Amino acid sequence: MPGHKLDPIDRKILSELQADGRMTNVELARRVGISAPPCLRRVRTLEEAGLIRGYHAQVNSRALGFEVQVFAMVGLQSQAEVDLSRFEQRCRDWPLVRECHMLNGEVDFILKCVAPDLSTFQTFLTEQLTAAENVASVKTSLVIRNAKEQPGVPFDVLEERLSRSA
Repeated sequence: MPGHKLDPIDRKILSELQADGRMTNVELARRVGISAPPCLRRVRTLEEAGLIRGYHAQVNSRALGFEVQVFAMVGLQSQAEVDLSRFEQRCRDWPLVRECHMLNGEVDFILKCVAPDLSTFQTFLTEQLTAAENVASVKTSLVIRNAKEQPGVPFDVLEERLSRSA
């Protein structure tokens, strides 16, 4: 299990930074119970190992005028690797697509899209997404409200799992 190679301090650093990526190294070190220099070294090591992929502000899309959020379930005509990769690249190029996940089952991809209004999303849907090469079907669901948005992983579940396997 990947989390097993990390010691408890590394996992605590990841948990604390996931909850608040803006805290100072001094505050982080205090929270995890070590001094600042080794804490900074550990953070840099976690970054270099790819366990910390970046630091982002969680912006309020509606406050910025993006009133519409839609999940689009996309079926492709071909699931050959070259076609899957081509579709994934196209999704990376579309600004309204904020997340793209390949799925197992009836739907090949689910896309999380944001738009300032329904008209903008409809234009994207009809002129770009459904018109894209290899797209066989698109089903959309408009988000009414968001009950939970918590990125990352549940570190308490990881710690419980590690304590059972120790």
